[in-house]
Amino acid sequence: MIGYLKGTTIAKEDNNLLILVQGVGYQVNVPNFVWQACQLNQPQELLIYTHVKEDEISLYGFLNPTDKQMFTSLITVSGIGPKIALAIISHAHGANKIIRAIQEADVDYFTTVKGLGKKGAQRLIVDLKPKLGSLKELEFETEQDLDLVEALKGLGFSSPEIKKAIKGIKEDLPLEEKIRLALKQQS
Repeated sequence: MIGYLKGTTIAKEDNNLLILVQGVGYQVNVPNFVWQACQLNQPQELLIYTHVKEDEISLYGFLNPTDKQMFTSLITVSGIGPKIALAIISHAHGANKIIRAIQEADVDYFTTVKGLGKKGAQRLIVDLKPKLGSLKELEFETEQDLDLVEALKGLGFSSPEIKKAIKGIKEDLPLEEKIRLALKQQS
């Protein structure tokens, strides 16, 4: 399986790039935003997902591991193949908006993707929400927020208790102060 390519972009077609690597041209399907940013005759590095079917081998390229992982998660959902998964990532310009839409169970966000209907969007949310992990379910963005959650978990708080305890705590406070305020809200 091909997992990484480093070469020169020699052609751009409909959402795919032709990457020349030591005399061999690889046709790689990429998200829209990657395709737009890529320049002809310039070096290109891509993380590759190799998709194998009975009659076809397709390469899908990503700039970072998060987008590649989101792609592989999306194609595990029944009814979502690589083309729709790529369309979802293109629509979201990466994994972050997809994660947020799944956490918020935003069916409407996914139905705006061409080829994905309401039932498919609902299935996607139901299938992937448990796989995102408990920290992401709490919708935190910064490293400090994750530190706060880990500290409260260490004190025996459950996820719903943590969510309730930290509601309204300002992000710019030191970690110790955030912990003190969260404990105060629980008492």
